Amino acid sequence: MDGDRGSARAATGACRHGDLLAQAQAHLAVGDLGASRHSFDAAHRDAEQAGDAEAMALAALGLGGLWVHEHRSTAAEVMLEARLRRTLSLVDPRSALALRLRARLAAGADYRTGTHEATLAILEETRRCGEPVALAEALSLAHHCVLGPEHGALRLALARELIDQSTRTARRTDLLMGLLWQTVDMFLLADPHAERRLVELRDLLAAEDNLAVSFVVGAIGVMLSLRAGELAVAETRAADCAVQGDAAGDADATGWYGGQLVAIRWYQGRLGELLPALAEQVNSPALSAADNSYFAALAVAAALRGERRLADGALARLRGRDLGDLPRSSSWLATMYGIVEAANLLDEVELSERAYELLRPFARLPMVSSLAVACFGSTQHALGVASLTVRAVDRAVDHFAAAVHDNLALGHWPAAVLSRWRHGQALALRAGPRDLAEARHARTRAEEDAAALGMVLPSTRWAAATGLTIHRDGPLWRVALGYRAVLVEHRVGLRHLAVLCANPGREITAVELAAGAGPLPAGASDRLPQPVLDATARQEYRQRLCRLPTDIDEHERRGDAARAATARSEYDWLRAELAAGTAVGGRPRHFTDTTERARIAVGKAIRRAIDRLAEADPIIAEHLRGTVRTGLHCSYHPHTEQGHELSGWPRQPGGNGEQLSPGPRIRSPG
Repeated sequence: MDGDRGSARAATGACRHGDLLAQAQAHLAVGDLGASRHSFDAAHRDAEQAGDAEAMALAALGLGGLWVHEHRSTAAEVMLEARLRRTLSLVDPRSALALRLRARLAAGADYRTGTHEATLAILEETRRCGEPVALAEALSLAHHCVLGPEHGALRLALARELIDQSTRTARRTDLLMGLLWQTVDMFLLADPHAERRLVELRDLLAAEDNLAVSFVVGAIGVMLSLRAGELAVAETRAADCAVQGDAAGDADATGWYGGQLVAIRWYQGRLGELLPALAEQVNSPALSAADNSYFAALAVAAALRGERRLADGALARLRGRDLGDLPRSSSWLATMYGIVEAANLLDEVELSERAYELLRPFARLPMVSSLAVACFGSTQHALGVASLTVRAVDRAVDHFAAAVHDNLALGHWPAAVLSRWRHGQALALRAGPRDLAEARHARTRAEEDAAALGMVLPSTRWAAATGLTIHRDGPLWRVALGYRAVLVEHRVGLRHLAVLCANPGREITAVELAAGAGPLPAGASDRLPQPVLDATARQEYRQRLCRLPTDIDEHERRGDAARAATARSEYDWLRAELAAGTAVGGRPRHFTDTTERARIAVGKAIRRAIDRLAEADPIIAEHLRGTVRTGLHCSYHPHTEQGHELSGWPRQPGGNGEQLSPGPRIRSPG
């Protein structure tokens, strides 16, 4: 009787954990990773209590999930590994079940260290075994361990083999995973037909959904919106996709959302806004062990915000003893791009040269993050940025030209705009016979396209990285912009420029500049009345006033409230200036005070100095023409590409009739 009761209890236990196992497998089949983990955990506990080694093994394998490294916390990861090893010791070591357990253990270990040798060895052993389910699982696990840019052909072969095996296993999940891996591979390799495979995958999901696979497909959709330049749409879809990932129980939901926001903010020129969030998220245990892209994003954001120590620390973590030791994960190219951009901002020449060396073999690949969830354009662009940092300007010109072509082929419009802008910058730095004209054309087109896409071009980042200095060097003046430097003979205007450049963004009156440079010029200008606005200025102001209403209407039609407000401010300022400079009957208003004579003298001196600099280095002169403002108040604004009177484009209210509040003490140059 007692034996009968024991047999009954064992049968009841087997039934219970068998039901739990079937329930867990049903959750996994529809991609509900969170529910499946809970059920597999319960099934394993019941099977262990019942002493059912086979059920324990199946539950432990199911607990691992669809992906490698689904369990991000140390406790969960250690528990899974312990269960896999425990059940491996209980099953027949020659069985297909043992092979499946070993494959899962090998993949987990390889993924954490960025290697793949053990996983591929187990895969070969599984092929010889010939058991369809074991081979399908080993193929998917192996694929997840070879996501580095050098393994594209191998990944495609593994995905194709997995699709083939799905006809033998008759498991729909194997078919979906095979097609998903193939789709991801095609995007990682810039295959022009990648979207065809994505459509095929979407059609399968429309017939019968799988939460986990749909989450990845949705993330790829976010990336495609970004490529199309639909930045606001991409941000909305990214938030929706994160919700979808949470519903599927995918550990990457938060990390992918953050990575997508980084890409969107990068092209919007707003990456610095994410610095606090990145500083917190970079140490999140929810991030994949193989993902270092957050450190790279933190380095760039910190460099943009002027947080040098934070940026240096993030780069140091990535560099380690040698940058080549960084694991080649699916986010490696995107991580390297962040390293290159941060190194450019911080003028890290040695690091940039090493990054260039490592990236060069992958020049034609796109810098795609993870399973094609974000994209930063062609690797040619990163090679161009690294070349600029190491002063290899000819090389930079070639890489940016190639990047424009490749980004257009990708359909990545924001990346194409950014590459065209950088191409213009590189051409201007090279300054060959035809380079300056081509540079202006490239930059003008990039500005127009950026405005249409709602992008902010990185002129501020470049200005911060290069820096302008003007110092006396004996009887000469040394003027340096980045690594460009010239020596020119003394000009009064150079002293004015030196003071302005030593006080970037600071409004300094023409009287102060003139007093510091010596007495005002004597002669006829002391006696003759001077117009508040000369004839040329009045004509330019009137022409600009005629154009501004059209510009305002266009900005409002596009929904660009910020640009419309700026244009309206400029319109009001110009009207006030014309009113102040015009007397009764439309005649020019004159005055002869010292303030006005200082304005004229300083403006002329600065223009003459820049004209002289243009003979020595047209790039430095072009930079000054775009960033120095003259008038009753003069200033140097390195974060803008347009000045006031020098270019005829006043950018903000202020001028002859506006008295600004006193600012900090003026610093002398040098």
